[in-house]
Amino acid sequence: MFKRFRRVRLNPVLRDLLQETRLSVEDFIYPLFVKSGEDYKKEIDSMPGVYQMSVDNIIKECEELKRLGIRAIILFGIPETKDSIGSDALCEHGVIATALREIKKAHPDMFVVTDLCFCEYTDHGHCGILNPKLKSVDNDATLEILGEQAVIHAKAGSDMIAPSGMMDGMITAIREALDGAGFEYLPIMSYSTKFASSYYGPFRDVAESAPSFGDRRSYQMNPANRREAIAESLEDEREGADILMVKPALAYMDIIRDIKESTLTPLAVYNVSGEYSMLKMAARAGVIDYEKVMMETLVGFKRAGADIIITYHAKEAASILRGDDRV
Repeated sequence: MFKRFRRVRLNPVLRDLLQETRLSVEDFIYPLFVKSGEDYKKEIDSMPGVYQMSVDNIIKECEELKRLGIRAIILFGIPETKDSIGSDALCEHGVIATALREIKKAHPDMFVVTDLCFCEYTDHGHCGILNPKLKSVDNDATLEILGEQAVIHAKAGSDMIAPSGMMDGMITAIREALDGAGFEYLPIMSYSTKFASSYYGPFRDVAESAPSFGDRRSYQMNPANRREAIAESLEDEREGADILMVKPALAYMDIIRDIKESTLTPLAVYNVSGEYSMLKMAARAGVIDYEKVMMETLVGFKRAGADIIITYHAKEAASILRGDDRV
């Protein structure tokens, strides 16, 4: 006997009419990794299809992204030299500041988000200034330079600041620094719930940001903690974050939903490198239908509550959504 569930699934037009969650090209932010130099483009073995690029190639990449309908990128920098405090990130001629000016000159209509952290710029690979006694990052000393870094990004043309270091009080410090420099209008997308995850390995290959000792568990979150995850995001909301974020996404669908139900602030998710690479390697092994699994995964993030999806799959997904096989 047919009941209402089967009746409304029989006709494909009716199935589409009743679809609750819809994925759009406008949901995506695409990560890009800029390295000093010219005409440089190097694919990362652990992340097929993802590259380190010089800014001239990133400018070309932005042309392709816009053709696909992707209008937002998040930018990570790989400096020529690193030191104990990440000086390149505090210099108006550093890799990110220089790239920002060139990208915005060539593509003023591209929305450029800048990751705000120090792990890519320090010789020890941690997310700020080290405290030798703690053998970890000095929270308050790092807040000072995060504010400096944010103002440098703002002056170079960043459209949104995305602090990822998980320092206590970082949103307050960055907001005060931006406002004091006349950038009251610039939004902050906080990595508000960022776990000390094993899914980040391939990112550390492309960003050259693996810690030289220890790990980041003294400032990133315990993957087992649900209540703390919610509290972290709500605290950043109280400090003035304009958009919250859960990172990683795939193993944390429950956290995405929990935070979505706890706030009216927009919510992003970061579909991280390990999640991306797992699908790529499974596709190479011939054990999944890559495109279908990719799209199902992205829809899952949206269904769980994501308003924004930061993903390395963005170009492929946009091509499918547009019915365009040119990627």
